Amino acid sequence: MRELFVGTRTVPGEDGQTHRFEYYVLIGQMEVAHRFACESYGVKVRETGGETAAIPDLTVDTRRIDALLELLTRNTVGPAGLRDVVDDWL
Repeated sequence: MRELFVGTRTVPGEDGQTHRFEYYVLIGQMEVAHRFACESYGVKVRETGGETAAIPDLTVDTRRIDALLELLTRNTVGPAGLRDVVDDWL
């Protein structure tokens, strides 16, 4: 699986500290009908010096993964909230 760096967001936290999140597209292969494979896309969010969350194989559509990453970065979603946002997005 490959990772494609998309960007970072830095925000002040409720704890008074600054939090920096890095966003990535995960690029893998998904088997289809036991004979074919296609490129699949997922997401990863990493907090600098903190936790990381990744969800692979969400879609095969580049427009959908772009829209999801736009949603994540615009709302500065961290690793702790990634699963909930993706569940709602699906």
